[in-house]
Amino acid sequence: MLELRDITAGYRRRDPVVRGVSLAIAPGEAVGLLGPSGCGKSTLARVAALLHRPEAGTVVLDGEPAAGWRHRAPRSQRTAVGVVFQQPRLSADPRLTLAALIAEPLRATGRRTGIPDRMKELAPLVGLGDDLLARRPHEVSDGQLQRACLARALVLRPRWLVCDEMTAMLDASTTAALVAVVEDYRRRTGAGLLAVGHDRTLLERWCDRTVTWSELGPEV
Repeated sequence: MLELRDITAGYRRRDPVVRGVSLAIAPGEAVGLLGPSGCGKSTLARVAALLHRPEAGTVVLDGEPAAGWRHRAPRSQRTAVGVVFQQPRLSADPRLTLAALIAEPLRATGRRTGIPDRMKELAPLVGLGDDLLARRPHEVSDGQLQRACLARALVLRPRWLVCDEMTAMLDASTTAALVAVVEDYRRRTGAGLLAVGHDRTLLERWCDRTVTWSELGPEV
């Protein structure tokens, strides 16, 4: 279970953008979080992915409360969640090739020996050939870069996926392709999914259930 219990979160010198929010996702479940831009859903997604420390509340992963955030989270918890952001160019190191970008979490966790095999496995799944893997972010389209970012999110075989407006900047065909990759991964592994967005039609087709931002807590 991925549980967000009574989360309040914000940023320095600002009022909290998330107040008293609770949400639970069962193993293998896909939950859509629907809300307008600026409501705080991306902040909540970052909390769920252990990338942003809440001011109050608790994140529980598989029965264990989160014990840290970002690089201070225990490796077992940090690697349990894969995340894909809305803007791939803001989440990709421009100096890295797409191949190095995808392998970045493996290197960061000391798993260097399995990189070639994992790359052979993942690249075709997300639709990246050898010619694209050798390029850097400025040499590919947003859609191609987002494919690499999705592969990066899957490379450590996470038990949970957080997709924060993953398809907002993409055309319909790329959106369909990336959603299909996520669903194939979920079918094979039983991973749970939190999909954040403002497109009700997409979320309702993609997810087992969709929750609106106004339903989440007493002060959202």
